[in-house]
Amino acid sequence: MTWQEIHQFDQQLSLTINSWNSSFSDPIWAFLSEKLVWVPMYAAIIALLIWKLGWKKAGLLIIGTVLTIVCCDQFANLIKNAVCRIRPLHDEWMIANGVNVLEQGGGYSFFSAHAANSFGLAACTYYGLKKCLEGSQNLTDHKIVRFYGWFMYIWAALVGISRIFVGKHYLGDVIVGTLVGIGFGLALGWLSCYAVKRLLKR
Repeated sequence: MTWQEIHQFDQQLSLTINSWNSSFSDPIWAFLSEKLVWVPMYAAIIALLIWKLGWKKAGLLIIGTVLTIVCCDQFANLIKNAVCRIRPLHDEWMIANGVNVLEQGGGYSFFSAHAANSFGLAACTYYGLKKCLEGSQNLTDHKIVRFYGWFMYIWAALVGISRIFVGKHYLGDVIVGTLVGIGFGLALGWLSCYAVKRLLKR
């Protein structure tokens, strides 16, 4: 299958998903795509990590998470400028076939930094929290970890999907962004846990 055939298939599939819009769901997808509205949630995550892991462990994991987001964001920019894939809201075929646009913007589409950052945040913090608490005898800790994992991955998936509904990305952009985010998140989550173990040995 050629790149053009993959692109056309992605266009059709993304347009189908994008067409499942309504006056009720549009504000929800637009809200999910906003970055600043999640600042309180980020603060709550930091508070949770400090509460369950302590300042030192949480600090190392937070640094790993910040590095994850930086890596995801910069790698996304690098690939976008190399591939130069036009966003759905600027694509003539998508426009002609009625793509629903809820958010304006320029730049290129492949891959979704929103999806990468969201899944990177979820993967890094969940992996670090799980590893640091896996020896805990407190059953509540394990319930918190399970709930946190479900919540974060569902949240990340909704953020990724919202990018299709607002007209900024194709499904393929979101899938690749998801894989990149999980990859960076797990790698830097592991490095954070390694740093924690080295810290405890001192």
